[in-house]
Amino acid sequence: MKVKIISQNERDIKLLLSETSVSNVNSIRRSIMTDVPKMAISKVRFEMGVKEPDSNGERFESISAVPDEVIAHRLALIPIPTYFEDFVFPEDDPANQGLPEDKWGSPASRIIYHCSVQGPGKEDEEEFKIVSAGDLNVLGDSKLEIPEHCKDIPITLLSKGQYIEFYAYASLGRGNEHAKWAPAAGVGYYKNTKALLSDKKAAKEIFNLKIKLNDGQVLNEKIFGKDGVTDVDTVEAIRKAVLHKEKNVGSVGESGIEFEEIPGEFVFHYETDGSLSPIDVFNRACEELKGKFDSISEQLEIALS
Repeated sequence: MKVKIISQNERDIKLLLSETSVSNVNSIRRSIMTDVPKMAISKVRFEMGVKEPDSNGERFESISAVPDEVIAHRLALIPIPTYFEDFVFPEDDPANQGLPEDKWGSPASRIIYHCSVQGPGKEDEEEFKIVSAGDLNVLGDSKLEIPEHCKDIPITLLSKGQYIEFYAYASLGRGNEHAKWAPAAGVGYYKNTKALLSDKKAAKEIFNLKIKLNDGQVLNEKIFGKDGVTDVDTVEAIRKAVLHKEKNVGSVGESGIEFEEIPGEFVFHYETDGSLSPIDVFNRACEELKGKFDSISEQLEIALS
């Protein structure tokens, strides 16, 4: 299998996989969704009670507009920076061996976040305060702070006289255990195609619309050349132009442009939640698959020996 990056940004990626088959591509898709591990908050401890009067003589009670169970669910979906070299699975942590699960808590397999936010006071103009992911402070290395692009994720709302305080514990897990440990969403693929000019006369109608493609080029006969168009983004733009003609302009009949599948080539795409980079997700998925196949080979050798 050959892999080529078509486009990529901080969280999205589109890849061209060639010299492969549907089964191989689908295996990578499933591995990304279920096998690639990531850190996620799996346990929350809420501090309950009433704060003593402050300098203004105000008391604050530990309640909010959202139940604790819902807050815990929202915390589980906040992207947590994941560094495989720094952490192990809780069940593989030597410090946890021989201890009941509720006693696990080694720094080698857990990240702790603390949040303490107080709502508006009686004299404040604001009626509410939004508690967001940026209010979580890591108790440890600063590189484990919540990513900047995730800090505005809302958690709950505090009214006057309310406050919230909790400790959130993140650990490694896999998507096959719970969705909070799935590192990517929208994981999909489709067969790669090329655009061919099959009938110049029929295509003249769509060329007259002077539709601009992604790179600013105008859709016309020249961009097809002898072998057609193979650039993935350009082919997608041409496909959209053909659909525009058929659905919006109202023309019927042949467009003069055909799309032919390229054997053994697939366009693969997904979006990460920010815990891992898109490339790290793909590479880890391939490592997980390799580990599974190596394990199967070893078991077969033992069984047949």
